[in-house]
Amino acid sequence: MTPTVVVARLAPPLRPSLINSGAAMARTAALTSAALRSPGTISNLSSTLHSVRHSSHSPLGTPQASTRKVTITALRSLYKRGEPIVMLTAHDFPSAHVADAAGIDMVLVGDSLAMVALGMQDTSELTLEEMILHCRSVSRAVKSAFTIADLPMGSYEISHEQALESAFRVVKEGRVQGVKIEGGLEMAPTIKRVTDAGIPVVAHIGLTPQRQNSLGGFRVQGKSVTGALKLLQDAYAVQEAGAFMVVLEAIPPEIASTITKKLRIPTIGIGAGNACSGQVLVQIDMSGNFPPGRFLPKFVKQYADVWGEALKGIKEYKKEVKSKVYPSQEYTYPMSTEDVAEFKRIIDADH
Repeated sequence: MTPTVVVARLAPPLRPSLINSGAAMARTAALTSAALRSPGTISNLSSTLHSVRHSSHSPLGTPQASTRKVTITALRSLYKRGEPIVMLTAHDFPSAHVADAAGIDMVLVGDSLAMVALGMQDTSELTLEEMILHCRSVSRAVKSAFTIADLPMGSYEISHEQALESAFRVVKEGRVQGVKIEGGLEMAPTIKRVTDAGIPVVAHIGLTPQRQNSLGGFRVQGKSVTGALKLLQDAYAVQEAGAFMVVLEAIPPEIASTITKKLRIPTIGIGAGNACSGQVLVQIDMSGNFPPGRFLPKFVKQYADVWGEALKGIKEYKKEVKSKVYPSQEYTYPMSTEDVAEFKRIIDADH
């Protein structure tokens, strides 16, 4: 625990006009001397240094019990046992902290943070620098889960070298353990280049949000025979390129099930049915962090009402501040009545 600086209970500082008062200075010296001579003062001060915090600088609070770090080997073991892999997005320290505390297997710093954290219109606005900043925040909180991050649009499509450089930056500066790359057959050479350099890659096929403009919007993919065959071709391509996992987004569950059976790497579904090897959702969506009425995709189930609980608490806080109910005595720092009386006597004596 970080030590907290505590000031011994001494006489309060005086206004400049009182400092020149000999009587006031003598009374202050007497109070200071008495306080330091008081039995237990030093021991109480030492105890306080290690037990009391007068600020909220520690974001973690009570340290969590240490848990084993999830690795690629652990994820592959889950896959081989047929145990679903749970992935959830996080975009900052608090969202990552709660995801990790809940025992999530994989935390994805998704480019969806463009909308849910930065208020952008879509993921295409997000820059690599912004992604790295959020990765660093998330990685500070995660102690157990395996962390990956999206490579933002424009940070990997120009060349294999650009993709590799971006991936290295996200891993080295963002402190995550792998990257996610959108695209199928056309991105296979890029995926191979990154994986050959030793960086784990999660592929992403089906609805690829970064390309929603060319797809005609956020539309379900693979609904035709031709579209379904294209998805299977994409899945094979990213697998052979070295991706250790592939996200299947917004595709019919029958097609996702077939792809999952054909591959030898895990599939993570989002709007792809429950036959996938695991699932992923955007945390902000599933936890209800926005007011009712906000559009949610059909596949999103809302498990909590963070907005409602936060709104209720903030309104109550406002009400109590306005009525002076808060802060009540239990939320203030006490001072002995004797010292208060002496303080007032010193101040009054100099008027």
